[in-house]
Amino acid sequence: MTDCLFCKIVRGEIPAQIVHKDESVTAFRDINPQAPVHVLVVPNQHVGSVAEIGPGNGALLAAMVVAANRIAEAEGVAGSGYRLVMNVGEAAGMSVPHLHLHLLGGRKMAWPPG
Repeated sequence: MTDCLFCKIVRGEIPAQIVHKDESVTAFRDINPQAPVHVLVVPNQHVGSVAEIGPGNGALLAAMVVAANRIAEAEGVAGSGYRLVMNVGEAAGMSVPHLHLHLLGGRKMAWPPG
């Protein structure tokens, strides 16, 4: 998808504060952070949402979580705890239709969320 905001960030067409990039995923700071640490981990290939994930996407999901875990360690929130969130659809708060994992940390999280 050529006009996808996150695809443009992955390709370097839109600036972002990149904190991690490898062959599978790119991670960057959220422009509207909801916690002191708020990083989005996105696949480098376009996937619309987690609703499109099937049995063949295990390696991609693992790459996203592994990256999030490494970033949590680097950002200093691994020991105190952090939250990983994937939203599906507008009603859940998904504003960019590209699969992404929110890494949130650096403050006490409430439950239930939302």
